[in-house]
This record gives sequence, C-alpha cells and structure tokens, in this order.
Amino acid sequence: MSITGKDLLGGPPPTLLPDEAAPRQLLEAGTDPAEVAAAHPTHSAAWAQLAEAAWGRGAVIESYAYARVGYHRGLDALRRNGWKGFGPVPWAHAPNQGFLRALYALGRAADEIGERAEADRIRTFLDDSDPAARGALEA
Repeated sequence: MSITGKDLLGGPPPTLLPDEAAPRQLLEAGTDPAEVAAAHPTHSAAWAQLAEAAWGRGAVIESYAYARVGYHRGLDALRRNGWKGFGPVPWAHAPNQGFLRALYALGRAADEIGERAEADRIRTFLDDSDPAARGALEA
C-alpha cells in the first residue's frame, strides 16, 4: 500500500502528520534538541532526539522520560490529524518519524527498566503503525 493508497480491506487511511518546518529546520541545522523542544514543545522529533541522546549516554530513565513526552505529543498530533486510535502511521512519511522514533525509544527504555507489559504493548503499537518502522530504527 502506498502512503496515501486506499486499504482494500476497509481499514482506516494512513495518518500523515503535517511537516513542522521551523523545528525540523532547526534540528537539521544542528540546533540542540533541548532548545528546539523548549521552543516547540509539541515537536516529537526533538523529544525523540533527546531520548536517543540520553540512551547513548546510558541514562535510561532520562531516555524513558524524554520518549514518554515525545510519544504523548505525537499522540496529540495524530489525533488532531484524524487518527482514531488505530491505523497506519507510515514511517516513509518523514513528519511521522518523530513520533515513531519516540515510540520506539519509549519501548526500548521500558524494556530496560523491566516494564515488560508496556514494552510489549509499544512493540505491538509500533508494528501496527508500520512494520517497516522497527526495521528502520534497529538498522
């Protein structure tokens, strides 16, 4: 199925988040993601970058916290854009990647701190959103 194609099985259409040019451009220019998150707190990609950086430093709880914020901000954005709590959130659509990265980071950190049920739920959510996302994130 293409990003905007119709699901012949009757499922919901893919949710495609709008591009947030200002925070995206700041992150692409190398601006500290903490500055971007402070200026654009609804931008999941900034929170995902913070979670990834914390994970890289071995700060699992900090990673979990940043990822949780990015996840919730992403859920808010998905709902504002027509998502009803299920259905595809394609990885190939770049504006969706901040949410999917935060979701992945949250699951990874939850698993590390022993929150197995949450980690399993998040893995399922990620795979239901787009099976290609986890492969891209684990590569």
